[in-house]
Amino acid sequence: MEESEKLKRAASWLREADGLIVTAGAGMGVDSGLPDFRGADGFWRAYPVLKDHLLTFQDMANPRTLFSRPTLCWGFYGHRLSLYRRTVPHGGFQILRNWAANMQHGLAVFTSNVDGQFQKAGFNEHLIAECHGSIHVLQCAEVCCDLLWRADGVQPIVDETKCELVSELPRCPHCGALARPNIVMFGDYDWIALRTEQQEARLHAWSSAVKRPVVVEIGAGKTIPTVRTFSERNGMRLIRINPRDWRTSSSRGVGLAGGALESLMMLDEAFWAY
Repeated sequence: MEESEKLKRAASWLREADGLIVTAGAGMGVDSGLPDFRGADGFWRAYPVLKDHLLTFQDMANPRTLFSRPTLCWGFYGHRLSLYRRTVPHGGFQILRNWAANMQHGLAVFTSNVDGQFQKAGFNEHLIAECHGSIHVLQCAEVCCDLLWRADGVQPIVDETKCELVSELPRCPHCGALARPNIVMFGDYDWIALRTEQQEARLHAWSSAVKRPVVVEIGAGKTIPTVRTFSERNGMRLIRINPRDWRTSSSRGVGLAGGALESLMMLDEAFWAY
């Protein structure tokens, strides 16, 4: 199918839909200036000091590292927390909101991103499901209880030459043990999933009222296919945007090869033109 025909088909789906399901992976944030951790080399470009130690993303996002090298682990998460706080969401977020403004049920979000960019862009936080958790929420690393709290009070100071936290380590306000982001890590048995489960329940309740959904999937890769699987299970009309893994079954979807902002702008032009 020609690109113009794909855009025309996708635009017609968007105009006919009564609800928009936005599903997003890490590729959604690249146009906002966020790093792409695709592969070890991509991770080391963002954190070159960790290459000297041969530490990968899987090593850093691991409970064992949190306990064995807490200042290093929190140097990594503290740097990301500060970065996400500074980041301004790109214009594609507003394009999605503009489309949903014409739909009876508006939109909901399912994302593997932990950066909080959808909330920052003004999306309804009650209809955002973060399947891997959020860096802006903390929990007790020892799981003394199910308490979760905002990370607003944490102002990390990181020595970027060593990727180490030099300010005070965050602590659980209930027991005083080390705190950690409420993010599911690799080999993680201590992640408190309650918040995410509540988010997903609200998303399910919302979707049950939508009769003509359209799914717009952005920047979701195959390595951890949680978002792609969710997209394919939640609607017969899927618009998949990805610079590499864009293909989808023509019987149920349209694949657009490109980055988030570029593709959303092209689709937006088609939405208003046809």
